[in-house]
Amino acid sequence: MPETAGHSRKLPQVEIDAPTLPGMAVLVINVLLCLMALFGAGWGLLRFLPAGHRLGPVSIIAGLLYLVLIAPLGFIGLRVVRPNEALVLTLFGKYSGTIKSEGFFFVHPFASVVTPPDPEPQTSSGSTGRSATARRRAISLKAETLNNEQQKINDKLGNPVIIGVVVIWRVINTAKALFNVENYREFLSIQCDAALRNIVRDYPYDSPGDESEMSLRGSSQEVAEKLREEIQGKVELAGLEILEARITHLSYAPEIAAAMLQRQQAAAIIDARQLIVEGAVGMVEMALAKLSENDIVKLDEERKATMVSNLLVVLCGTRDVQPVVNSGTLY
Repeated sequence: MPETAGHSRKLPQVEIDAPTLPGMAVLVINVLLCLMALFGAGWGLLRFLPAGHRLGPVSIIAGLLYLVLIAPLGFIGLRVVRPNEALVLTLFGKYSGTIKSEGFFFVHPFASVVTPPDPEPQTSSGSTGRSATARRRAISLKAETLNNEQQKINDKLGNPVIIGVVVIWRVINTAKALFNVENYREFLSIQCDAALRNIVRDYPYDSPGDESEMSLRGSSQEVAEKLREEIQGKVELAGLEILEARITHLSYAPEIAAAMLQRQQAAAIIDARQLIVEGAVGMVEMALAKLSENDIVKLDEERKATMVSNLLVVLCGTRDVQPVVNSGTLY
């Protein structure tokens, strides 16, 4: 099937090393040649004026040509690369390679450096707060942090939750980052939002009834790892690596926060009451067993029931009880 005109040319997918020469050696040689050209032009001028020596014009023309045409090219091709940075070069519109090693290099004088997107947010006037000449021409290979705005998303049960994540990432393929997408920072931000929505819809905010079920609150580490894998799959096109993704904020939306708080409080009260009743029943069983074992007092079934009722009231009550001393008989 023939390709369309818009897709006939594939963007570079493989990062290659740019051809370079030691910058300091080229600089020293170029400076020495410039001095020799100046000396030759001056010597030729001195030889040409008084005696009309035939080599005078040749020395003058050769020296001037080198100083005007060749020497500037030797200085233009000098590039400095700092640690954890890279220069992406194009030659006559074609990707020629990337310099990732730190140091001083000489590259093709007609090679141009591709400027990465500005990490600073734009102002209302459209400027970035820095002049165009001050923009950094190197692409950073350092680990960077993306902290998008908090989003309101419906969880698996349909409850709206407010969630925020932080993503730690870096560029590993400069060719993909600069040529496959328009702005790899904006691309990453949009893909993070999309991946977050896909992940949150698969999990409930909390699962108090089933501890084995994964939830956003109870399984934050597992959810964060799945989120990292989801984002990584989406940003492979841009040559980015997701080092870590973590949930920084998680709460119910304001419109249901009060109702969910009441539900959580009710569940906590029920759990506490259940624990109290279980403990009280155990204490009553122990008391009856001790009384029967030591033959302290013999109680019929009716009085056992009365004793159990009184003990449960004392043990399960939320207020302090007032004891009543019976000075008569039990009957």
